[in-house]
Amino acid sequence: MKKFERGFLLGAATAAHQVEGNNTNSDCWAMEQMEHTAYVEPSLDAVDHYNRYEEDIRLMAQAGLNAYRFSVEWARIEPEEGKFDEEQIEHYRKVIRCCKENGIEPIVTLHHFSSPVWVISKGGWEAESIVGDFEKYTRYVVEKLGDELHYICTINEANMGLQVAAIAERYKKMMMAQMQKAGLEKSGSKTDGNNGSVQMGMNLQKMMENQKAQAEENRKVFGVEKVENFTSMRTKEGDLLVMKAHQAAKRAIKELHPEIQVGLTLSLHDIQVAQEGGETFAEKEWDDEFLHYLPYIEGDDFLGVQNYSRSRFGKDGRMGNPDGAELTQMDYEYYPEALEHVIRKAAEKFKGDLIVTENGIATADDMRRTAFIEKALQGVQSCIEDGIPVKGYCYWSLLDNFEWQKGYSMTFGLIAVDRSSQTRKPKESLSYLGSWR
Repeated sequence: MKKFERGFLLGAATAAHQVEGNNTNSDCWAMEQMEHTAYVEPSLDAVDHYNRYEEDIRLMAQAGLNAYRFSVEWARIEPEEGKFDEEQIEHYRKVIRCCKENGIEPIVTLHHFSSPVWVISKGGWEAESIVGDFEKYTRYVVEKLGDELHYICTINEANMGLQVAAIAERYKKMMMAQMQKAGLEKSGSKTDGNNGSVQMGMNLQKMMENQKAQAEENRKVFGVEKVENFTSMRTKEGDLLVMKAHQAAKRAIKELHPEIQVGLTLSLHDIQVAQEGGETFAEKEWDDEFLHYLPYIEGDDFLGVQNYSRSRFGKDGRMGNPDGAELTQMDYEYYPEALEHVIRKAAEKFKGDLIVTENGIATADDMRRTAFIEKALQGVQSCIEDGIPVKGYCYWSLLDNFEWQKGYSMTFGLIAVDRSSQTRKPKESLSYLGSWR
């Protein structure tokens, strides 16, 4: 094993809603409680990271990690529009200082999927108001915490909404084809339509089936019939609003603390042409996923690269996983080589620093996790040796946690959690990751 040079950020990542617990003012919490929910279970106490962050940060430090990417929760900090909670911002100051006391660099994400309920009631991420609202929230956080930080990710997986829209469209076409073939009004297919093409836990079939019932419940909970949260199927106009929100946030950060390194993160697949005729499909996919964002991020200090697997294309478009492929709990193909390929491809066009802000595997077999980390980190080192400015790697995730609509069944973590007692049990993969420093 060749260790990383001093100064390389080697750590793990979490998202507030997935680990903290009791994020009661957020849209995700509200949707988890709804009768016609797409969530298999509610988050509740999650893994109680809100109260146990000191223990979790110490475990990282003891394993040898020196970076922690985590998110601050907008719905805690601004539970009502224009009303900021000083106690909550101080909580996150304590988390940041705990990191520093343990020799860990905090990498803070301002928005990781969950939003305050009041944001959704105003039209969510498809409303023009989101740009100003996100800027005000950003300004407050940076005024309070900016002197403690070196790195800020404004928005996690800014391209997620377009990816969700694309798989929803494919799913609809697939269901229509099945209905026509069977000559029925309703298909009995149990596929979730995901197949690893969106890098988060979603139950697409349940989402589609519940649409009509959800509309009425949405009016009661949010005051709007159509909920436009961050992971909803995004329009092109909404996609542009996300970029405007990022740019507004970046301007606010740089105005207050020009020394802070600012970027966003993107969900990127290793897009491969697996059959002759797939070139056009692959090119369009890469443009949708990455290239069209370049004008909006070209001045950023870094890009957060998030990758879990690959996407293959043939003459008829997207292909499924190869026959006999090893699959993770998320039905992604086990393919750690994808990270190196994505870093190299992103670096061809983006000329700032790169930080791997998420990369990992959901599996019950920690030996496979360790093997995945080994191959992924070898790929990162190969990129660095070729002069690509990769400054860090954060494994997803630090803890087995709440994987959104899929609940607690997906085990990505370096640390297992017995949720009946919230007891932590570090896995061998945690110390293995730390041994690369």
